[in-house]
Amino acid sequence: MFANLMGRGPRRNALDYERSFVESVHFPGAAPRNRRTERLLLACWIIIVLKCAVVAWAIPHYRVPFSPLWVILPTLLLAGIVTAVYFLRD
Repeated sequence: MFANLMGRGPRRNALDYERSFVESVHFPGAAPRNRRTERLLLACWIIIVLKCAVVAWAIPHYRVPFSPLWVILPTLLLAGIVTAVYFLRD
């Protein structure tokens, strides 16, 4: 919102400001847990664990010059954040 620094334009009455003030906001409760979403999260965690196992095997096997933790830790961190956001959203 831009301030009217020049003093030009329509002047508003003080009562207009009082009428336009938001007095309360109501939010519905959190949506109930969805079993389909929870099954999807479980399937994604299974895939993540398999990916981490493959990466932990493949990097030393093919002599890649970095630690497998550079791939595994960010994956687990972001998946953990997503899971925590879903379960702690209340």
